[in-house]
This record gives sequence, structure tokens and C-alpha cells, in this order.
Amino acid sequence: MEKKSQGKEKKLPTKQRPKPLTTLHLKKICLILILLAGIAGCTSSRFNTKWLGETAPANFTTVFETSKGQFTVAVERKLSPEAVDRFYQLVKYKYFDGNLFYRVNPGFVAQFGTKDSLALNFWSSKKVVDEPVMQGNAKGTLSFARGGPKTRSTDLFINLSDNHRLDTLLWNKVRGFPTFGKVTQGMEVLEALYSGYADTTMGKLELMYADEKAFLAAFPKLDTLHKAYLLH
Repeated sequence: MEKKSQGKEKKLPTKQRPKPLTTLHLKKICLILILLAGIAGCTSSRFNTKWLGETAPANFTTVFETSKGQFTVAVERKLSPEAVDRFYQLVKYKYFDGNLFYRVNPGFVAQFGTKDSLALNFWSSKKVVDEPVMQGNAKGTLSFARGGPKTRSTDLFINLSDNHRLDTLLWNKVRGFPTFGKVTQGMEVLEALYSGYADTTMGKLELMYADEKAFLAAFPKLDTLHKAYLLH
């Protein structure tokens, strides 16, 4: 963990830590993405930089279809405008389709992100600035995971219990995890996601981007996010 010059960061047991990607994980993934940069040029037609500038509606609902069933999330832009714009873009352009719930820590969080390194490279090219916490981390709320300043990019977590320690937690020089949406239907689906691996997947997260088959072979029971879409 990095140190804060104005005070010490609060340390939590591993089970309670909300880090989506540790600093080490981020560095490893960045190296992988650099190696893949040449390949990305061959598939640039998949992406459009105009997507990165789109603004989300003030309120909208997102439907998630998973291997365990369906759940919906109501989103409110004013709670974290920069985060909501990015989330809206990701859903609209099908970034989450085919994702894994790669981290399910029972009673803590369910976290998901892409399996596609080229897509990750594109969406990570525009940084999302950090914002204050306007709504707490109650059970069923949605937030971006991060590993430090301006790293809210693509990975998100849903709180499986009231985790209000995350509202003010100082982690890698940023305080708090802003939530901007809440599960309105299907919380039981999230609670049914396979959680036997808990946080053990985090130690091999870079493998998900480098060798998807090897990652799935190591963690074959992970649940899948088949698709996410906006309700109009």
C-alpha cells in the first residue's frame, strides 16, 4: 500500500479490502496491454473515440443477465457524474457482455470486469477523475473499483452487505468509493453467485487478460455476466 503524507492509511483485513486491482496487479496488466497495443490497431474498427465523450441521462435503469438469473440497477447521475457517464458508455457499447464475476467475496462484494484486453485498452485510454462520496456503500449499491487516483475505469463492484467503511476509507491516496446506483430487483441473484473462490482470484487477475482459457481452467465455477443493457 502507498503511504499518504498527511496521515496513515487505514489497513483492513484482506477479506474487507475493496481494492479491485492492487497497484501490483495494475502494473502487470499495463505491461500486458502495452504488448497488445500493436494488435489493437488491427481491431480499431471495434471502437469509436466519440463514445468516450457521451453524457448519461439524469436517471436510467440497467438490466444485467447472468448465469444465475437477472437483476436490475437504477442509476442516478448526480451522485457521481463522471462515473455514471463512463458506466453508461460501457453498458451502451456492450463492454460488459460476456464478462466474469471474477471476485465474489460473500457478505462483502461481487465484482466484475472484462475478459477482452483490447476493449480494456480502449476504455482505459480516457481517465475518469475521482469524485466525493455522495451516497454510501449500503447493500445493493454499485461503485467503480479502483487501484489509486484516476483508476475508476471499467471494473465495478456491488455491495453484498452494508459496507459503510468504504465511504471514508483512504486507499492508495483516494478517500472513499462513490456509489451511483442501487439494485432494485434480483438481489437474490447476486447473493447466489459462486463465492467459493472469494479473493483468491485476485492473485491471478492478470492471467484473465493474458490467457483467458488458463484463468477459466483455474477458476471454472465463476459465474458469467451474459449481457447488460439499458432500459429506455
